[in-house]
Amino acid sequence: MEGTTKKEASPELIVHELSGVVPAHYVMPPQDRPSAGAGAAPIPVIDLGRLSGPNPDAQEAAKLRSALETWGFFMVSNHGIETSVMDAMMNVSREFFRKPAEEKQKYTSLINGERFRVQGYRNELVKSDGQTHNWSHRLSLQIEPEDGRSLHLWPNHPETFRDVLIEYSSKTKAIRDLILRAMANLLKLDENYFTNRFTSKALALARLGYYPSCPRPDLVLGFKPHCDGGALSILFIEEHTRGLQVLKDGKWYDVLCEPYTLLINIAECMEIMSNGIFKSPTHRVLTNAVKERFSVVIFYGVDEETMIEPAPGLLDEKRLAKYRKVKSNDYYASVFGQFRQGKTIKDTLKV
Repeated sequence: MEGTTKKEASPELIVHELSGVVPAHYVMPPQDRPSAGAGAAPIPVIDLGRLSGPNPDAQEAAKLRSALETWGFFMVSNHGIETSVMDAMMNVSREFFRKPAEEKQKYTSLINGERFRVQGYRNELVKSDGQTHNWSHRLSLQIEPEDGRSLHLWPNHPETFRDVLIEYSSKTKAIRDLILRAMANLLKLDENYFTNRFTSKALALARLGYYPSCPRPDLVLGFKPHCDGGALSILFIEEHTRGLQVLKDGKWYDVLCEPYTLLINIAECMEIMSNGIFKSPTHRVLTNAVKERFSVVIFYGVDEETMIEPAPGLLDEKRLAKYRKVKSNDYYASVFGQFRQGKTIKDTLKV
């Protein structure tokens, strides 16, 4: 997962030094520039407490299924993560990004200033000349498998950073498993069909995001349109901030989150394994002229040796496979290349 890239100036510095002028390499082509959304997406809030246990609430399960089949996004409440833990996670993230640039660069994802690795801090990932930059900063850290953690890239300050991230991610993992079991039940598969594809070797990646204020939000995107790779993503957005949009039927809709809820995003592998019943949504992040934005997302993927394919229990002579099978490590090897071209892996695997 390494390639050639170039160093770039921090968007924070661009804003202050150029007083409203956005460099050309951040400006989206006219056809891809942000536009007003078509209103708020009716993303439901699912009470996870009502989905757990031997007798899940039928109404809550129906809400979940509707969200999975239409938007691919849903919020969860009663998820078991204390507000104090969520506050601590957002606080250590905010504290890291507000450090001086030279301090953050100690954890750079660049190797010798030219190649990048998945883990570490970066302003933007640029693979070739002419690629439009995202107006964002990111710190990516592997959570699992534990032996793949690059701990020298985990910030030492604030001192609580490591403990907070480990505690927070251990709780999101429990949420992941609860949701995966609920999804299997909705499809009338064995309850552990999906969780069996997430052993201790499955990838979990934390990505802390920072989107500085931008003087020209009409020209620039915080993050370009994409579908998440892997199986599912658990997103925590700072209170009272907007910017996330989801694409449906050719229109962009705003995704609005309630305080202390988590936003669940179905990723490509789950769409493939559900044979297209559950949708992996295309989404993007806008910028804001006056307000910065922070987010914490945990990306969950299946084991690298897992065969990603429609669940056999969903197939028969009338229900044919809509996707070809692919080995997980081959899938992940293609994700970044496809993303740079504005494509999704799931589309290349359609039968």
